[in-house]
Amino acid sequence: MTQPAVDGPVHHAGEPAQPVRPENPEQQSGPGGTPWRKAAVIAAAGVPVGLLWWLLAPSGLNLLTGNPDLAAGTNTATWLPRDLVLAGLCLLAGCIAGSFVAGTKHHQPGAGTVILVVLAGAAGALIAWGTGVLSAQWWGAPADTSASASVAFSLRSYAVLAIWPAAIALAIFLNSLFPGSGGKPRR
Repeated sequence: MTQPAVDGPVHHAGEPAQPVRPENPEQQSGPGGTPWRKAAVIAAAGVPVGLLWWLLAPSGLNLLTGNPDLAAGTNTATWLPRDLVLAGLCLLAGCIAGSFVAGTKHHQPGAGTVILVVLAGAAGALIAWGTGVLSAQWWGAPADTSASASVAFSLRSYAVLAIWPAAIALAIFLNSLFPGSGGKPRR
């Protein structure tokens, strides 16, 4: 005779019937640490994203295309791709950060954590923008900006900076809709 499968936690004598939960789940340490630590890591990720932006984008170091026609900021055809490179990097960073914070099937982040990491994503985007512009000033060729300020390595569309925090929020939202198996095999 076989025993029926048990679905859920098993209660043993001497143990409390319900697991003891911390009073404030926002403050507990999860796999990535406290919410403040996660937010600091997300914001600090703006530095490598900004460096990558300058390294890859047209009118920066231009490693992505390698086309010498796109190396100078005086070519107006470089302005949109330069912004799009930062947009792509912010989207990638936001998706990674959102999945890093999203939690598991049984432990979703609280509203305070979500707000904190979305604000950290906004700070990361601002840091990336500043790092890219500063990298161009330090290591790039001097640019004559008398015709337009966009000749220098800069960002023309400031809406790009909203992509990183939006991607974090979207990744957390999608994880709450489709939590997956939480890393445990299905039975």
